[in-house]
Amino acid sequence: MSDHAKSPVKSYLAVWGALLLGTYLTYKAAFLELGAFNSAVALIIATTKALLVALFFMHLKGASEKLLKLVVISTIFFLFILMALSMADYATRWYS
Repeated sequence: MSDHAKSPVKSYLAVWGALLLGTYLTYKAAFLELGAFNSAVALIIATTKALLVALFFMHLKGASEKLLKLVVISTIFFLFILMALSMADYATRWYS
């Protein structure tokens, strides 16, 4: 017999709905005038969606606590790198 866990369809559908909501929020945020924070808001939404995918569809939710901490810390680390580079690029642009 195999020890595979059954797929929790309800939670997958809930995550799918959350991903659709995140996509809609990204679409709506693109039309908001947030100045320098447009990229930051988009990256935060994208990171949240990536975390949902990693936790549920890549089965990190039931994984060891050390692995989960590694994924969360690396996600936040790379989010800060992307935000810092985006803000540095934006800060060095010359507008007339």
